[in-house]
Amino acid sequence: MGESLTLNYLNRPHFQEIMHILITDFQGNPNVGLYGFATDEYCLLGKDVSEEKAEEISKVLKVPTHRINICGTSLVGVFVTGNTNKLLVPSIAFESELKVLEKLKIDYEVIETKLTALGNNILCNDNGALVNPDFPATVKKRIRQALNVQLKPGTIARMHNVGSLSISHQSKCVIHRDADKEDMEIISELLNLEVELGTVNMGSPYLRSGIICNSNGFIVGESSGGPEIAQLDESLGFLDEEL
Repeated sequence: MGESLTLNYLNRPHFQEIMHILITDFQGNPNVGLYGFATDEYCLLGKDVSEEKAEEISKVLKVPTHRINICGTSLVGVFVTGNTNKLLVPSIAFESELKVLEKLKIDYEVIETKLTALGNNILCNDNGALVNPDFPATVKKRIRQALNVQLKPGTIARMHNVGSLSISHQSKCVIHRDADKEDMEIISELLNLEVELGTVNMGSPYLRSGIICNSNGFIVGESSGGPEIAQLDESLGFLDEEL
């Protein structure tokens, strides 16, 4: 990254001109990833996210946004994950919430497991899924069949909550800053994408908590620094060298 480009990123107002990035918080909370989940077809946001903010997010990600609670909370990003084949929802989700998904014509699969924070425990795309090794074999099979991908249990930086330590779309992935080369190679081969190390919100390795992204752009927590966002922009493949 050139020096002039780096200086542009250090100038925070500059980001407001970049249509594929939204730097924000939800009611003062920079952990925006806890409240949303996005694919290249839709974005689900907790009801605590305002309609105005949902409209901004829709413009950046270039998909419809839907405000919905899951498991009675706005922590959508914690409880759900998925790919273009299926949205995975924990069995503790309310029946009324499932009916909303059906009304939205979002194909979902209910996963019966004690590890109900599916978003924190599964890293997946349309090519593969890396999952918490603590999932029982029957649950791993259910996840694999629902997503229709190759599945592998594994860790990132020796930790089991692989979903919380990563953020990805179909071709790029950013994972915990302390992940080793083997972690990166396993994820790259399994999900067939490029993998980089990174942080969010001034050094947090829990990427999913601070980012919502798809192949069109990303929403990032307000606490993130300019160089940090610049690195995420590049690692997620959105960097325009002409900026």
